[in-house]
Amino acid sequence: MQPHVRIVSTGGTIASTSSGDDESGSTPSVSGDDLVEAVPELADHASIDVDDVCQVSGFQMAFETAGGIVDAIERGAAEGAAGVVVTHGTDTMAESAYYADLALETDVPVVFTGAQRPFDQLGTDGPTNLLLAVRAAAHDRFRAGGGSYLAFNDAVHAARWVVKSHTSKLETFASPTAGPIAELTPNGLRFLREPGRYSRPIPGARIDPDVRVDIVTNAMGVDGRQIRCALESNDTGSNGADSDGTDSDGSVDAIVVAGTGLGNTTGELGAALEEAIDRGVPVVLTSRCHAGTTAGRYGGPGGGRTLLEAGAVSGGDLPAWKARLRTALVLSTLEGGEEQDAIDRVAAAFDGVDSVA
Repeated sequence: MQPHVRIVSTGGTIASTSSGDDESGSTPSVSGDDLVEAVPELADHASIDVDDVCQVSGFQMAFETAGGIVDAIERGAAEGAAGVVVTHGTDTMAESAYYADLALETDVPVVFTGAQRPFDQLGTDGPTNLLLAVRAAAHDRFRAGGGSYLAFNDAVHAARWVVKSHTSKLETFASPTAGPIAELTPNGLRFLREPGRYSRPIPGARIDPDVRVDIVTNAMGVDGRQIRCALESNDTGSNGADSDGTDSDGSVDAIVVAGTGLGNTTGELGAALEEAIDRGVPVVLTSRCHAGTTAGRYGGPGGGRTLLEAGAVSGGDLPAWKARLRTALVLSTLEGGEEQDAIDRVAAAFDGVDSVA
């Protein structure tokens, strides 16, 4: 009997079409059932059903929607799916895959996929990517290992390492340093690494939309204004209204730094970050580089060693946007009255993050 795979459809380029008006651009409009119907070869590898969760572009993905995707994955597993495939926009697909890897409470494999070319464009890559994702989700080795993956352009990557590396090329997804878990060959899937959950999980966690984790990027001449404005908002408890008209206190619960090189900042930014740490705001130090890990080599104002000695938390080789997700999930699990433990809890969550099993 073939394994059963649930497809969770969320929109993205794979489901996008153009209205015919060049000024309107492509928007998600194709249902999950239509995606499945366009790839009859799926039936050769698994029985399929579909759960249409939303119709949004990847750049419109929000914490609440990503949490809903994790809920849909767990619902599929509870209803008997041997594996789950999530069709998703490429802009934030690596983030949603990592969110799932951290938060899921199921052992079924989850494979995210999408497309760089819209559904109605000649040469769209959606059908081949969807077929690869279903083959991976149904494969006995992925089913034995569990975990969250991203399947694209004949390669299957672990959510822990995968990043989007090019704005438009079909071979956009890569896992710097680590490489993919498997690749598709004419003979089938060739495994390069044993499948499994390579992220230390925070099972059952969902990001509280009221938790705010800001990212600040270091560059030549960057000062500490962004950090100090956030700290002032923490003091006043008022920063006007959000763009949707709702009240927002503008306060910040944690800061992730995309530092230069090994995780360094300008002296001005470093001083502001040290002030934030002194005031109980967790600071996670990552690098804006495409590959490699942070290290406390450099002292002096803004140096990585200086920041780590001041109490910043090393984000290891996680990109800033993944470190932000991990931080937000940890802070969302804090109970009332535990705010004073935020730095310690974030530090514990990143302990050993650089380890590669």
